[in-house]
Amino acid sequence: MGRRRAAEKREVLPDPRFGNVVVTKFVNAVMYEGKKSIAEKILHGAFDHIQKKTSKTGLSVFEEALANVRPTVELKSRRVGGATYQIPVEVRHDRAQALAIRWLIINARKRSEKTMTLKLAGELLDAYNGRGGAVKKRDDIHKMAEANKAFAHYRW
Repeated sequence: MGRRRAAEKREVLPDPRFGNVVVTKFVNAVMYEGKKSIAEKILHGAFDHIQKKTSKTGLSVFEEALANVRPTVELKSRRVGGATYQIPVEVRHDRAQALAIRWLIINARKRSEKTMTLKLAGELLDAYNGRGGAVKKRDDIHKMAEANKAFAHYRW
């Protein structure tokens, strides 16, 4: 843990098309090598693809998918007397959101569709419907936290 002051949270400008800060954070996470316009095209294309496939807007599906992937507990390692325990800890909202964004993007990149736009649209639709790699990751972490509930008294 650092001994100096805590790092300041940077404010992110809302997305120009949707006026949503979470969309901007998602674009920033998709981005490679500072190519933000390409990342925006990928995400906006995914939203358009979702809107064609479903009757709902891409943004509403995105928000619901993010809510379905967001974890409520996570495991932290804690060393007690030579043994390391995985301790379940509740997750702050901003960390849960960051984890959900990361998991969606990682699992979208693993998919087998042809372009990143289609991969991202597919992963968002899967997360919206409660399936897919990102939702599985969240469920696995929740199961492990449930299994390690006995070590919760080691929380600090």
